[in-house]
Amino acid sequence: MELCGQNAKRYVWRKTNAAHHSEHTIPTVKYGGGSIMLWGCFSSAGTGKLVRVDGKMDGAKYRAILEENLLESAKDLRLGRRFTFQQDNDPKHKARATMEWFKTKHIHVLDWPRSKSNRESVARSENCCSQTLSI
Repeated sequence: MELCGQNAKRYVWRKTNAAHHSEHTIPTVKYGGGSIMLWGCFSSAGTGKLVRVDGKMDGAKYRAILEENLLESAKDLRLGRRFTFQQDNDPKHKARATMEWFKTKHIHVLDWPRSKSNRESVARSENCCSQTLSI
């Protein structure tokens, strides 16, 4: 995804000693220039929905996004009702209300280890999960 300009070489014709005139330069953005938050999911069967998140994400907004997009994505990907959802330990992901939402929807959530070494062991064992839906 590119927000500014084209990711290719561009050439400008100019006279000698006119290199830094604004009409002969291509502006760049350093250290930011905006942001966009997206929620998306994918599995071994393909990609699910990609949703733009307006404003700050909190637990309620996260659950609303899951409600509106996760099960529909799983259905579109023909995962059936028995799939494993993977997310990290972000507080809104692990909030009691969020975990209760998964429980009421009968969605299995893969435990995400807290330490890096434990995450590496999960990465090695992920090959055994044939239908994992991730964010």
